[in-house]
Amino acid sequence: MKPIAIIGYSGHSYVIIDIFESQKQTVVAYCEQNEKLNNPYHLTYLGSEKDDQVIETLKNYHYFIAIGNNYIRRKIYENLVKFLPLPTIAIHTQSFISRSVQLQAGTMVSSFVTINSQSQIGEGVILNTNSVIEHECKIGDFCHIAPSAVLCGSVEVGENSFVGANAVVKQGVKIGKNVVIGAGSVVTKDIPDDSNVVGINRFL
Repeated sequence: MKPIAIIGYSGHSYVIIDIFESQKQTVVAYCEQNEKLNNPYHLTYLGSEKDDQVIETLKNYHYFIAIGNNYIRRKIYENLVKFLPLPTIAIHTQSFISRSVQLQAGTMVSSFVTINSQSQIGEGVILNTNSVIEHECKIGDFCHIAPSAVLCGSVEVGENSFVGANAVVKQGVKIGKNVVIGAGSVVTKDIPDDSNVVGINRFL
């Protein structure tokens, strides 16, 4: 099995490293614009993922894009897959995923996440700690479902959207693309593209 390298090395990446360790896999290297002074996991610095020589080196690794920002993660993903195989998936062993779930490349499933029957998860998605994805949900590419957020059955979330910590989305609701839902919000009706929502469907 190839060793694992991560793209990005800060707070979010530490969670990714722990997820791989739960699978008995070890992250050994990282890519960043500049070498990090703080290197708590003692990883080898490969250089910037924008560098042609580094991209060539990454062919010797399984890689994962460990960046929380949806738009930055997407940009890096779309550039790297021009030259490399698709990134691996990071699934914590203390999560539950129905056997009927579809997961795409580059997705993170953190500890105590539940993904129930017939749900579809796009590329580069973050499903953060203790989030719940109920039956038949569809989550678009490069979304971030924050800790303890709950998507009730048959919810759809458009690409690049963010659902904040402890938010609850009612069954059957459709959330558009590029939407931000604030922490603790309760979403009871459809949300159009490019919206910011806090509280109970209160638009900003």
